[in-house]
Amino acid sequence: MNILVVNCGSSTVKYELLRMDGETDNKVIAKGLVERIGISGARLEYKTDSQSYARERDVSDHRVALKWVIEVLTDPEIGVLTHTSEIDAVGHRVVHGGERFTDSMVINEDVLNTIRACAELAPLNNPPNILGIEACQALMPQAPEVAVFDTAFHGTIPEYAYIYALPYEYYEKYGIRRYGFHGTSHRYVAERAARMMGKKPSELNLITCHMGGGVSFTAVRNGKSVDTSMGFTPLEGLVMGTRCGDVDPYILLYLMDKEGFSLKEMDQVLQKKSGVIGISGMSSDTRDIEEAAPTNHRAQLALDIIAYRAKKYIGAYYAILGELDGIVFTAGIGENSSLIRRNICQGLEPIGIIIDPERNTVRRKEAFINSDHSKVKVMVIPTNEELMIAIDTYRLTH
Repeated sequence: MNILVVNCGSSTVKYELLRMDGETDNKVIAKGLVERIGISGARLEYKTDSQSYARERDVSDHRVALKWVIEVLTDPEIGVLTHTSEIDAVGHRVVHGGERFTDSMVINEDVLNTIRACAELAPLNNPPNILGIEACQALMPQAPEVAVFDTAFHGTIPEYAYIYALPYEYYEKYGIRRYGFHGTSHRYVAERAARMMGKKPSELNLITCHMGGGVSFTAVRNGKSVDTSMGFTPLEGLVMGTRCGDVDPYILLYLMDKEGFSLKEMDQVLQKKSGVIGISGMSSDTRDIEEAAPTNHRAQLALDIIAYRAKKYIGAYYAILGELDGIVFTAGIGENSSLIRRNICQGLEPIGIIIDPERNTVRRKEAFINSDHSKVKVMVIPTNEELMIAIDTYRLTH
């Protein structure tokens, strides 16, 4: 069974074609991305086991981008398919599924309308996700499509953890509550951690730390999400590349008054000008920050704040879980930065977290990085959201 996984951003399409002969028997046969959609100089990258290909052309929208992807996948010389009919199903990453979807869903008109309704809660994400779905429906009408929601894994968070201390009527009227994000990644690494530890997910309490441009931590009890750091939007929680994370909400009103910011301008400050780039004043990329930190106070301050906030969340989730079996680091920073992992874990020895300096040098591969004396297992696990999307698509359409 050939499954095409599609992840549409505002100006990008990431794609992966997998051959699935079962949920655990799979192979990536092609992958790549189209970037700068709607912007001059759009570029397609395409990779297989034997070759890599990159070209530029004008791409006006996501439908044109996906048509280009299909052309390359079925190209007589470099393609891996002969016709679109060989694509048996399509799996889509959808950021927001609201309260209704706590599992992946086969897309029909009712599901698509609900995704549209959730666009108000994820205005940067759901609209391009919808464009991708509609484009694939037009290009591959024979293939069933599945929506895999970033919010779904967090559907098990209890009410007392997801309700904000605002007038309850705003939850009833507008659905204002904690939803959580990166759920597909948290679910994947929690399941992989259980395999690495020789346990079932239902036997473990974990803290999963997704640390990339966006950052979220999740408390996982017996394989289920019970709390997570992102909330109503992906803005809440830890320090991120350009996002502020937790702040006193009155600061927003204060700045709007003092600086004369409009709502749109305030949103830009919180989403694009804060976090690591706001603290350091130089970059949103922690690789740049690590390089500059020895001689740059604000770069070092950014690293200190990242570690400090992370410790606070780990401590809080340890208290929630009561017993902790493992911590998982994943995504770009979590998989690659031994310095940030070390900084976060230093000082957590009293709760049984001790990392081994040599093991902690690992990058981009599954590994235990804890000391033999650590009561808590500490793991690096590269995330694979595309595989999770493919597995759910196989499960629902096979």
